This record gives sequence, C-alpha cells and structure tokens, in this order.
Amino acid sequence: MSITLTGTLTDQDQLTLRTAAWGAVSLMSAASAAGSAHRAGTEGAIALTSATGPVGHVLAKAPKGVKWGRSVAELADQVLPALTASMALLKRQAPDEAGNFRDTVTVAVEAAARLHEGEPSPTVAAMAAKIAAALDA
Repeated sequence: MSITLTGTLTDQDQLTLRTAAWGAVSLMSAASAAGSAHRAGTEGAIALTSATGPVGHVLAKAPKGVKWGRSVAELADQVLPALTASMALLKRQAPDEAGNFRDTVTVAVEAAARLHEGEPSPTVAAMAAKIAAALDA
C-alpha cells in the first residue's frame, strides 16, 4: 500500500476520491439503456478495481456510507463537484497522482460507455462529457 498517498490524504480526502470515481461509474450506469445499466456498472467497477499505483489502492474499494440520492440529478449534484474537488486535492497534495486519477476515471467511464463497441447513445455521451468537464474544471 502506498504510504505516500494514503499518508498524505485524510480519510475524508480518500472518501472524496472514492465518491468521485465510483459515483462517475454510477452516473454512467444511470445514463445507460435499461438493459445495459448493470453491464455498464460492472464494466466501470472492473476498471476502477484494476487501477494501479497509489490511486489504485484508494479506489480498490467503493465508498461506504455514501447516500447517492434518489435521482440522477441528485447523484450528479454530489459526484460532479467531487470529481472537481478530487482533481484539485490531488494536484495540491499528490501532483504525481492527479493524472493517474483522471486516467483511471476516464477508463472507467469509457468502459461503462462501452465506447469500443460502437457509438454511445446521446445520453451516455452527454454524461461522459459532463464527467470529463468536471475532471478538467
């Protein structure tokens, strides 16, 4: 386990990272067609648990105790700011891991969107763009 990142980040900081990454997968799952929502979530989760480096250690488990809300709008209200906060936090406290976090979330979003199997639906593409914008804010 990376002492550098987990030693640098508080439990709350790590929860923010987990909420952001796992929440992004949840948003992609919610944006997917009814028949593929479970598959989108599974593919995204596999990507997160396959992450390496210090970020991989933090994202290896889903956040506990997070209430995701009752609608996609409530979920987005929580997750999109957490993505932006996570990037700012990592740039400030673990700059070498900011790119790793962004890349990991991007791979998870792409896996959930199944971009390699053709064009995503407009809904899925729009959600992926919102997640990318939050990461880059």
